Amino acid sequence: MKVLSIAILLLFAAFSLPAQHAAEGPAAETHETGGHDDMIVWKWANFAILAAGLGFLMAKYAKPFFASRSRAIVQGLTEAAALRAQAEARAVEMDARLRKLDADVESLRGDARAEAAAEGERMRRDAERDLAKIQANAEREIESAAKAARQDLKDHSAALALDLARQKVAARMTPDGQDQLVRAFAGNLRRENS
Repeated sequence: MKVLSIAILLLFAAFSLPAQHAAEGPAAETHETGGHDDMIVWKWANFAILAAGLGFLMAKYAKPFFASRSRAIVQGLTEAAALRAQAEARAVEMDARLRKLDADVESLRGDARAEAAAEGERMRRDAERDLAKIQANAEREIESAAKAARQDLKDHSAALALDLARQKVAARMTPDGQDQLVRAFAGNLRRENS
């Protein structure tokens, strides 16, 4: 702000002197000798004042301004280079991850296949064990049922044999049949004793 006010002041001073001289008009020029030459001198004097003022301002403020601007540009370039290096490092890391991702996916697929095969094998063994238990239970039940059926058949056969024997005995219970029965029994006893 200070620099701007000094520059405006110098410009005002530079343009005010010729304007005052021009305001005096042509009559003033005739009284003075070399009026045109005075005008050129004033213009050069104004120019010299303006140039000296601008030179002073530039010497005083331009060097620090350009130095700070230069530092800011260098700092910006340094930061941009660091950001670029970080971005490139991230890009390399991402590329490595993507390449590794294919291997990881294939590894996961292999693990899933192995787990599925192991699970299938375990399920097959469990099914075989359960089937063996069911078969053993069925065989025991069949054997038990067969034993019960054989026993029932034996009991039924014995009952039928007894009935048949009763019928035969009843048929032989005639007086002649009783004599024959006693003789046959006695004959059997003798044979067994001999």
